[in-house]
Amino acid sequence: MIVEDNALNIKLFCDLLAAHGHEPEAVTDSRNALDAARNFSPDLVITDIQLPHVSGLDLIRLIRKDEELARIPIMAVTAYSTSEDEERIRAAGAQAYVSKPISVVRFAEAVEKLLESSRDAPTDEVLDDSTNEFIDGPGPGEAGGEES
Repeated sequence: MIVEDNALNIKLFCDLLAAHGHEPEAVTDSRNALDAARNFSPDLVITDIQLPHVSGLDLIRLIRKDEELARIPIMAVTAYSTSEDEERIRAAGAQAYVSKPISVVRFAEAVEKLLESSRDAPTDEVLDDSTNEFIDGPGPGEAGGEES
């Protein structure tokens, strides 16, 4: 699932994912993202950070607090590119971070790595919010553009 408000980025991300055999679902309004995730049951959430209404950071936090969605890997894609930005994004609960303009190769590699790690995680593992790593336990080319 892609949460992005920029039509060109949505097309790019959907095309890249489809080209790698995935079935992308785009959400253009972050206020609808949680319901869409519950309905779609995505294997991965890719979200912009600078979104109107509900920021990407807030969306990541909301997903991590939702019992149904907490185990879904999250990748942030954003024009924010300082080390402090990456720390904030990872602290919110994203496992991966790709800055815009994106490297098509890096984007595809990050997607595959996240999907592979989530498939390899045993069902009795949960996400540790302090490290954004799975732990044992009970429970559930350049492309892209500037932020709009």
